[in-house]
Amino acid sequence: MREVPAEVREVLRGYLPEVTKLFGTTLEAVILYGSAAGGEYLPGRSNINLLMLLSQHEGSLLQQYATLHQRWQKERIVVPLFLTQSELQSSLELFPLEYLEIQEQHLLLAGRDPFPSLTIDLRNLRVQCEQEMRGNLLRLRQRFIEGGGTTEAISILVLLSFTALLPCLRGLLRLSGRPAERSADAVLKAVQNELGIGTTAFLEVLTLKRGMISPGPMEMPRLFERYAAALQAIIEKTSQRSGEG
Repeated sequence: MREVPAEVREVLRGYLPEVTKLFGTTLEAVILYGSAAGGEYLPGRSNINLLMLLSQHEGSLLQQYATLHQRWQKERIVVPLFLTQSELQSSLELFPLEYLEIQEQHLLLAGRDPFPSLTIDLRNLRVQCEQEMRGNLLRLRQRFIEGGGTTEAISILVLLSFTALLPCLRGLLRLSGRPAERSADAVLKAVQNELGIGTTAFLEVLTLKRGMISPGPMEMPRLFERYAAALQAIIEKTSQRSGEG
C-alpha cells in the first residue's frame, strides 16, 4: 500500500473525526481509493475519493452529511460511495470495473476492510469497459458543443474524459491476461503493445493533466480531434474483440 499523500492526509485529519462522530456505530469502514491511493495524485488537481461501508442507510444521517459535505467538498472530497455490505456483495457482478479498481489499490482509513475477501466476477468486464468508453465518447462530443469549442472547455473535457478512460484501459489489459499497470504511462505503453493502437494523443492529454504543456487556441481543437479519434479506435478494437469472443 502506498502512503497517503501529505496534502490528502492533512485534509483527512479533520474530516475523519467528523464523519466518524456523525455516523457512529452505523459506520463500518472508510476506504480511500482513486488517485490519492494509487500514486497518481496531483496536488491541487486531483479529487479525494472515498467509500463508506454502512450497516444501514439512515436518511437523517445522509441529510446531515449533505450539510457537512458543503464544507469538505472545497477540499476536493467528492461525495463518497455509501454502501452496505449486502449492496456491495450483490453488485459485484454489475460493476466489476469499479470494484477491481478499488480492490487493487485502496487504503483502509477506519473500520474493517471488505475487499481482500471479495471475489469479483469478470464475466461482464468487457461489456462494461466498452459501455463506459462509448458513453465517454458521446459525452465528449456533446459537451464540446455545449462548451462552444473554447480552449478552456476543451481542456476540461479531455482531462475528465481521460481520467474516466484509464480504468477502462486497465480493465482491457486484465482481459488480455496482462497485469493491471497502475501508472498512467505504463498503462498507455501496455495498451499500445497489446492492442496495437497508437496512444500519442492520450500521452498528450496526460502531459496536459500534469501541467507540462499548455496548448493555445489553435492547437487545442486539434488535440481534441486527435484524442477523440484515438478513443474511437480503442472502442472499435474492443468491439471487434467482443465479436471474436
